[in-house]
Amino acid sequence: MIYVSSLSGLSGLAASLESFDLLTLLSPSAVKHEWSELVRARHVQLSFHDIVELTPDLIAPDADVMQAILDFGRAAVDQRPLLVHCWAGISRSSAAAYAIACDRNPGYEAEIADELRRRSPYVTPNRLMVKLADDILNRHGRMSTAIARIGRGAEAAEGEPYQLPLRWPI
Repeated sequence: MIYVSSLSGLSGLAASLESFDLLTLLSPSAVKHEWSELVRARHVQLSFHDIVELTPDLIAPDADVMQAILDFGRAAVDQRPLLVHCWAGISRSSAAAYAIACDRNPGYEAEIADELRRRSPYVTPNRLMVKLADDILNRHGRMSTAIARIGRGAEAAEGEPYQLPLRWPI
């Protein structure tokens, strides 16, 4: 299972899990955090801005970032959950969770996107991240099309934690 959270919901969600692998996706300007209170098996931290097009003075997600996210998902131990978070739990973390689920389940891109929307009305996965993953995984636009079809999520400053299955069909 992939658990997705905002930064502020991270501690509470982490406390409910016995063991997990943690993926942190925050902006370069984010306040540095001390992660030692979280009992995690593995932690990967990536730093980039939540933008969907190249913008001067901001760091956009790129193919290296998406490859690192996919590698994080591929290195996971099956019985240990993945915990993915960003600042708000809406865009970067949702795009990462979607990409990891699609990587493990070729051909289920539309179903995973539909389930993502069912599990969280707030998610608006970062379109650039999804496109990059779509290209890396050779999905020929199926991931980007599925995310465009579910549309923008409900307005929210922060999303509620949710879970996305790692194995399909569910």
